[in-house]
Amino acid sequence: MFARSLGDDGAELRPLEPYHAEEYLAHMDRGREFIGRWILLPDLSTDLPSARAFLQSYADRAAADRGRLYGIWADGTLVGGVLFSSFDAAAGNCEVGCWLEETAVGRGLVTRAMRVILDWAVEERGIHRVEWRAAAGNTASSKLAERLGLVRDGVLRESYPLRGVRHDMEVWSVLAPEWRKLRAAGR
Repeated sequence: MFARSLGDDGAELRPLEPYHAEEYLAHMDRGREFIGRWILLPDLSTDLPSARAFLQSYADRAAADRGRLYGIWADGTLVGGVLFSSFDAAAGNCEVGCWLEETAVGRGLVTRAMRVILDWAVEERGIHRVEWRAAAGNTASSKLAERLGLVRDGVLRESYPLRGVRHDMEVWSVLAPEWRKLRAAGR
């Protein structure tokens, strides 16, 4: 087990695994409405068995090197996370995502966590293209992608069904040379 510091405020990034199911469910219950405004994540964990199954699905993806899931802990409490929803080292492509409880917004936790996983993907695993998808109305996610230096590739019109409503999906990306240049410039 490892924990990666996210700064001087004691926040940590750690793998989120099946044995965290109770803590993860409590986190989803606290943030269900806020987190669920733009993503289906809370809908996938409505009780302990479904939370455990969701976390196990990512443990299986990690074992197959096809995805990974990390939690963000602040003040000893799970408050959000980042993930590789897809990961294809052979092709050099991956897709990242994130979520956060409303009580943890504004502290830069997701920004710092995303930098950690983007650095790892590019520098350790040789990923060439990192993609980020966000519902067009999710301005916080779009602003975060922009702050990280990702480029908006385009919009997939009405491609994202969320609880009976179809949303446009923005596609953002950063290529390995661009990421290295951003990091060298201190971003």
